[in-house]
Amino acid sequence: MKILHIESSIFAHNGQSSQLSRRLIAQLKSQQPAVEVVEKHFAAAPVPHFDADFLTALNTKQEQRTEKQQQMVDFADQQIEDLESADILLIGLPMYNFGVPSMLKSWFDFVARAGVTFRYTENGPEGLVKNKKAIIVATRGGLYKGTPADSQTTFVSTFLNFIGIEDIEWVYAEGLNMGEETKQLAFSGAEQELLKIAAAVQ
Repeated sequence: MKILHIESSIFAHNGQSSQLSRRLIAQLKSQQPAVEVVEKHFAAAPVPHFDADFLTALNTKQEQRTEKQQQMVDFADQQIEDLESADILLIGLPMYNFGVPSMLKSWFDFVARAGVTFRYTENGPEGLVKNKKAIIVATRGGLYKGTPADSQTTFVSTFLNFIGIEDIEWVYAEGLNMGEETKQLAFSGAEQELLKIAAAVQ
């Protein structure tokens, strides 16, 4: 089993979403010592915004690219390769200002490539990233699940479905800024959900 683990928290390992997602990895490794994990720590290795320079580099023939353009293409290709080679995509997802961290959105922009991770057909778009499971560990300071303020769940699920990942499990830890008791209950509940997911993963 190979896991692509994305820590999108600006607080790196100290982020609450990072702590919970790493606990899931520890549990999976205790069950299956051969589990391989590819880590992406956005706080330590920032993801640049996907801009016109990246798009130009990708659209330039290889023999005509500058050295800088080739480096940009290599970076973009690596993001897709890491995703395609994984069995499980695990994302530690804090909520910032009602949305996803900006570098996670940038990473989505890099992996969404027509003809590679999705394609358009007569019946509409078709995702090409098949046979993968996504686990999203969402941490929030307030209570947003199931409300109009929860833009994360719809956005992330829609994007993953778009590229072909339809098996998605969400684990929420909410109310983390609403007092210590609420925080501890939220963490405990999330940990129990993660244990159930780990037990079901083969």
